[in-house]
Amino acid sequence: MNLSTILIENQNNVIILTINREASLNALNKSVFDDLDYFFTKGHLDFPHIKGVVITGSGTKAFAAGADIKEFMDFTAEQAQALSKRGHDVFDTIEGFHVPVIAAVNGFALGGGFELALACHLRIAGEKAKFGLPEVNLGLVPGYAGTQRLHQLIGKAKALEMLMTTDMIGAEEATKLGIANHAVAAGEEVPKAISIIEKIATKGPKAVAKVIELTNIFYNGTENGFSAEQRIFGSLFRQPESIEGINAFLEKRTPEFRKS
Repeated sequence: MNLSTILIENQNNVIILTINREASLNALNKSVFDDLDYFFTKGHLDFPHIKGVVITGSGTKAFAAGADIKEFMDFTAEQAQALSKRGHDVFDTIEGFHVPVIAAVNGFALGGGFELALACHLRIAGEKAKFGLPEVNLGLVPGYAGTQRLHQLIGKAKALEMLMTTDMIGAEEATKLGIANHAVAAGEEVPKAISIIEKIATKGPKAVAKVIELTNIFYNGTENGFSAEQRIFGSLFRQPESIEGINAFLEKRTPEFRKS
């Protein structure tokens, strides 16, 4: 699979996507969105035993330092709204992906880059990571759901402070606030993400996918989460995965969920 702005590496069925625009601090342009959209809708099918995805940025300075502002200098209001919808659609696909997607944040994650990290299921922050939403400095607001997902993670007051002051925060504060799951030394972002995915891969893959689905139902309000949990809980019973898990528990052995 050849993508124009993203490098793909397969490490034991953990797929590492590296945004490869180091000279532009991995800014998110149309091609990056096209490549992300292609991978998460079609390209991942090339990896039938996929355990999870790690997204990171090339170089040591940036995960993704926002949108590529040069691309929309002359946009009309209608074009800007369409750009925002495109970002929402791609990031919604990432948020709903059936295996864990982890952002390995190795530097600046600003604007759209921060919003990309927020769309991932988990975030690992290296010691050089900086998170921020600077859009009001441009007389704009975040366009890729940053005003929604940030509130979900850290609550109204702190989210409003970050959105209105545009102050950046580092890895330690991001971890304390619940934006990042772990803070690690520089260079350890991807290995930490891979280790988490490998641990999750020992669990029931259908159950993990349903955990992701139910969590998104809670936050997005697409249906009654309590009813959805009952429905999904029942649907997993007497399936090969749950039969194996229950039998392994009773037989005091490790379940064998995956065949790769």
